Amino acid sequence: MKGVLLVNLGSPESPTAKDLKPYLDEFLMDERVIDAPLWLRNIIVRGIILQTRPKKSAEAYAKIWWDEGSPLIIISERFTDKLRKQTDMPVALGMRYGTMSIKKSLQELRDKGVEDVLLVPLYPHYAMSSYETVVVKAMEVQKEFFPQTRLTTLPAFYRNPEYIKVLSKSIADGLKNFDYDHILFSYHGIPERHIRKSDPTSYHCKIDGSCCTINSVAHHSCYRHQVYKTTELVKATLGLKDEQVSLSFQSRLAGDPWLKPYTDYEFERLAKEGVKRLAVITPAFVADCLETLEEIAMEGKDQFIEAGGENYTHIPCLNDSDAWVQVMANWVKDWETTGRLPS
Repeated sequence: MKGVLLVNLGSPESPTAKDLKPYLDEFLMDERVIDAPLWLRNIIVRGIILQTRPKKSAEAYAKIWWDEGSPLIIISERFTDKLRKQTDMPVALGMRYGTMSIKKSLQELRDKGVEDVLLVPLYPHYAMSSYETVVVKAMEVQKEFFPQTRLTTLPAFYRNPEYIKVLSKSIADGLKNFDYDHILFSYHGIPERHIRKSDPTSYHCKIDGSCCTINSVAHHSCYRHQVYKTTELVKATLGLKDEQVSLSFQSRLAGDPWLKPYTDYEFERLAKEGVKRLAVITPAFVADCLETLEEIAMEGKDQFIEAGGENYTHIPCLNDSDAWVQVMANWVKDWETTGRLPS
């Protein structure tokens, strides 16, 4: 019997420092998030970050927390419920971090008789700290606790025509009532070294744009290439001009070079160069979360206005829109009947 496992990032149980501490510990101790030796991760995370970050993060979560709970969890649950109505297969939802574990969700599917699982990391792009860590964790759990279960992984769908179409339509809808000067595609940031570590050739990625124009197997796991490709495809679909659009990366840690340009710097640059009406989209995520709702929709707006901008809007992620649910339903039903995966 076949089934589907959707996996997103995860969330603390509540917007309190008490619940943030174990959540951040699990998240930041992941070797694919902070890729330092274990002894050094312990010093960085448990000796430094966890001494102050839980309180600060709790304050940020409190700003965006819904009455029902974590926005990311609620949106993911709504998406899952809608998908279940579109397929006869069992569909489970798990999170990479937190109490809604991958182990629990695989057990849920196993209890329903599922032996063949389509693993769906809910990330359009491949990165060590998002897509890859979900796949690796699921494989570890499967090997240890569910050796009889077969896992098939949905590939990163950053350039899939159905995804690009539904993303473009969502953006167009979000712009209908906003007279913009400029559109900023803000993607989750990662350290530059993650790009090099994800390069299976060990020599292709140069992080300067030149390598992206040369077709390579490295593109299958190159986050930088993939986010630029998504942006290009959406621009073409919506007929946007080059001067109307730019791309940036958000949420970096101090100390190492991360992908550039940085989103907070772009807010200031664009405002000082005369952009008065800015629309921001966050296509690295399919569901709104702390990074989109607080960092971009709230802090980003303040930064842009303080730098001289006048009007600002954040276009929501795809979330549980019917069109996005239908795209995922098409993919999982095609896998169920033919074994094909989207490309």
